[in-house]
Amino acid sequence: MTVEQNVLQQHSQKHQQTLLNQLREVTGTTDVQLLQQALQVSNGDLAEAVAFLTEKNAKVPQQDETTYYQTSQVASDKYISVGSQADTNVIDLTGDDKDDLQRAIALSLEESNRAFRETGITDEEQAISRVLEASIAENKASLKRTHTEVWSDSPNPYDRKRIDTCPVGLKNVGNTCWFSAVIQSLFNLLEFQRLVLNYSPPARVHDLPRNQKQEHRNLPFMQELRNLFSLMVGSKRKYVDPSRAVEILKDAFKSSESQQQDVSEFTHKLLDWLEDAFQMKAEEDREGEKPKNPMVELFYGRFLAVGVLEGKKFENTEMFGQYPLQVNGFKDLHECLEAAMIEGEIESLHSAENSARSGQEHWFTELPPVLTFELSRFEFNQALGRPEKIHNKLEFPSMLYMDRYMDRNRDITRIKREEIRRLKEHLTLLQQRLERYLSYGSGPKRFPLADVLQYAMEFASSKPVCTSPVEDIDSSAPPGGTTGQPLPPPSTAEQDSLPALETSGPASGLSAPPAAAQQQRVPIHKPFTQSRLPPDLPMHPAPRHITDEELRVLEGCLHRWRSEVENDTRDLQGSINRIHRTIDVMYSDKSMMQVPYRLHAVLVHEGQANAGHYWAYIYDPHQRCWMKYNDISVTKSSWEELVRDSFGGYRNASAYCLMYINDKKPFLIEEEFDKETGQILSGMEKLPPDLKQYVKEDNELFGKEIEEWDALQARKAQQEKLALATAAAAAAASAAASISTSSSSPQPMSIESSPPDNTAPQQDPEYMEQPSPTNDSKHLQEDTERAISRAAAEQEERSPEALLNAAIKLEYARLLRFAQEDTPPENDYRLQHIIVYFIQNQAPKKILERTLLTQFADRNLAFDERCKSIMNVARAKLDLIKPDEVNMDEYEMWHQAYRNFRETTIFMMSGLELFQKTNYMEALMYLIYSYQYNKELLSKGLYRGHDEELLGYYRRECLLKLNEQAAAMFESGEEAEVSTGLGIMNELVVPCIPLLLIHDTERDLLAVEDMRNRWCSYLGQEMESNLQEKLTDFLPKLLDCSTEIKSFHDPPKLPAYSTLELSERFSRVMAALGRVPTEAR
Repeated sequence: MTVEQNVLQQHSQKHQQTLLNQLREVTGTTDVQLLQQALQVSNGDLAEAVAFLTEKNAKVPQQDETTYYQTSQVASDKYISVGSQADTNVIDLTGDDKDDLQRAIALSLEESNRAFRETGITDEEQAISRVLEASIAENKASLKRTHTEVWSDSPNPYDRKRIDTCPVGLKNVGNTCWFSAVIQSLFNLLEFQRLVLNYSPPARVHDLPRNQKQEHRNLPFMQELRNLFSLMVGSKRKYVDPSRAVEILKDAFKSSESQQQDVSEFTHKLLDWLEDAFQMKAEEDREGEKPKNPMVELFYGRFLAVGVLEGKKFENTEMFGQYPLQVNGFKDLHECLEAAMIEGEIESLHSAENSARSGQEHWFTELPPVLTFELSRFEFNQALGRPEKIHNKLEFPSMLYMDRYMDRNRDITRIKREEIRRLKEHLTLLQQRLERYLSYGSGPKRFPLADVLQYAMEFASSKPVCTSPVEDIDSSAPPGGTTGQPLPPPSTAEQDSLPALETSGPASGLSAPPAAAQQQRVPIHKPFTQSRLPPDLPMHPAPRHITDEELRVLEGCLHRWRSEVENDTRDLQGSINRIHRTIDVMYSDKSMMQVPYRLHAVLVHEGQANAGHYWAYIYDPHQRCWMKYNDISVTKSSWEELVRDSFGGYRNASAYCLMYINDKKPFLIEEEFDKETGQILSGMEKLPPDLKQYVKEDNELFGKEIEEWDALQARKAQQEKLALATAAAAAAASAAASISTSSSSPQPMSIESSPPDNTAPQQDPEYMEQPSPTNDSKHLQEDTERAISRAAAEQEERSPEALLNAAIKLEYARLLRFAQEDTPPENDYRLQHIIVYFIQNQAPKKILERTLLTQFADRNLAFDERCKSIMNVARAKLDLIKPDEVNMDEYEMWHQAYRNFRETTIFMMSGLELFQKTNYMEALMYLIYSYQYNKELLSKGLYRGHDEELLGYYRRECLLKLNEQAAAMFESGEEAEVSTGLGIMNELVVPCIPLLLIHDTERDLLAVEDMRNRWCSYLGQEMESNLQEKLTDFLPKLLDCSTEIKSFHDPPKLPAYSTLELSERFSRVMAALGRVPTEAR
């Protein structure tokens, strides 16, 4: 075969597969044979094929054996990606005007075919192009977004530094989570990793039989993939950027459209590109021999199609890559595989009779080392004209034995399948019989028969307790409550209809009312009292007439029947359980457990058919645990978490791709050994020289970034230390001048004569009430003066130093009582005095003493000689404290911690106030920052911050309220309202979702799920095309499960509060909350 013929054949094969995919999407038909038959009948004209498949009363033309062979036969060198889905436009087939519909289809398909003939690019390739265009466009557009929408790296390189040998993540550069999931799964196949890292491009590229397009598509991409893999091996970064590899993929195809596409398309095409690249190298290395392609040997297998067409048998060998499995209607992976291996009616396949039935079986003749299953969780809804996701639960094992699907076990498997079929038929009959026992009766309500017999026995055994039906009812208030008249006597007809037992009772002796009373009675229609109730009724249902002998016989029968029913039910349940166990162990013998495949990776999709997020669970055989690869985040996981996210049926998340590896081929996941030393190669040792240099240069760049950051932080620390030293020197000079002035001049010191020194560290902090033209400082002054007055009254020695010591002890004792008191949330004494905060958080004694001295050294106390002298003594004591006695850095650290506590309190208080006023947009930022700051405070101590659950509750509620408002605006359909609603989501809600996901608390996860479900529910509704477009563009952002934090608005500016104002306002806000959702600490 010439080069030109080979190229034409490849294009023809791809084009035929594309036509099948288009026809499948347009008509919704999944039967491959029927699709091939339609194409055969229409001679490749898709418009006629569509008409053939959609005609209601069309009869399927008969095929002869030769035709069937032609449509089924596959060349030995053809690699089939089974079940790939082309990205075709959705065509509405529900319209009444079929002529117009057919013309539209014909025009669309004609243009598609013409594009293929002119460019050589199939619709499948264009679909991939659209995916990549969307990703790159999203990445570039992110540079132009507002500050609230940008995904940004942390400025601190230590936040981006890899910890030891933790796996490296991949940055999501714009709707590329699918790229990360697939690449990480392949990278963790160490054999595949080695193939990529050690790949070298062909030396004679231009002489190879490949066209220019393929050359530029494969080789540059392979080089970027090598670079990416090398960084994932040896980088010192926590995650790396795959943009250059994605750029190469984007440049491979040309398309003006952009949308997110099913990741299976990307996986198919990626393997095709890798196969082409390795084929080029293999052909160069093995001239004159049949080249072996490592990608084919790793990912491709063979199956034998054994079929019968109108009684005539045939066999055909085909190759496969990713094997597609239908999910709908099956409960586990084996059921999916059993259904996929059998098509049509197969009774005639192993029957001696010449039957007219047709069907085929698939038997694997050769399984690839890496066995990949595509779970088809998307189906086309013809009524709605769009694909929908199937959320059904599907279980799959961690170890899969493929023996029952192998051709060499064909005979024994058929026997076992026949046995299972017979058992299931018997099982169905037993379940039907059991159902008659468990749901007994003929009406709409049915009950277990054993319970029915038990109720009958209880009824028969009940003793009748007769009493008046109106004994417990007030005779003056008959039903209705409108009259106090007695009940009328029963009519003659009613009396005649009463049983003899009732008429002969005491009621029969009642005398008739006087005629005058009857004449005065006004007839009133009373529906509840017109029909006279029997005068004697039992309080509970019970038999009226039953003898002891009858009761004894009846109880005996009911007991016996109930025992028989219970025994029959147990026997049926036991038989059903035994059949289930027999089916479960049908393939458990050793002969059918020789082909083990272990689950290597699970690729998960969360969302709907046209929007969602992807991540992967990959097994680490060295740590013997599952790892979760979610873009830049790589964390340890568990089988339980994998089951929750992958089986489906629980949330919108479910597995769409399963990657199993042959457990008898350990080279797939084994580390490489040094040939000389025998030691395991790890890290940079794995890399060839060119990649070692590449990674080394990147690590050096990152190292320089860390050095620059360290230098910047060192300069900042030096500047702060210098400023602190300067402030301390100025404070000392100020204190010395103050003492000198007071000793030389007995005149009182006024506030005006000593301006505050803003640079002194012992200058009273803002929260210690600085001199102010307002009354902000009165609160602390009054406490201090009260302590001095009490000390003067209790202390015999009147010296200033003795009074100071006594006053400090009294003030400390008062504050200690506050710190030890159990108070409601609205009375937080920490806001009233810093010492309470210090005591509760066990600050060092020296810090407490200096802080109290600072309180008594306040110049605002100098109103009389006694306070003035105590103030001077306190200031002198402060000056006498040596640096080795009180660490000023530690002192400043504690005071800074208190300032942070006050700021967090103001954030919290402002957010709660705005929330109470239903101003959720402004409240959100206050609540977000208060929660984050408060979490940092609580990490250092229980009493460093506020109730975390309280803040988490209102943060969560605020986001839910905003989501509700935005959804209501979207539902209005008005352009301005829709834009405003989506703006709220994009600028406020979506950037905050990672904050709820990162801590993985159940309530936060449920809140995120509620928000996502609200927007996903619109996918099934009819709406304007512009709204549908906006929703499709918005949903991937909402459904992104990455915990990478987006940067959003800067913290709001905080107002200044005095201690008294802050305490009172905080108390009002907390009291207004009413029932606090969490218990007060």
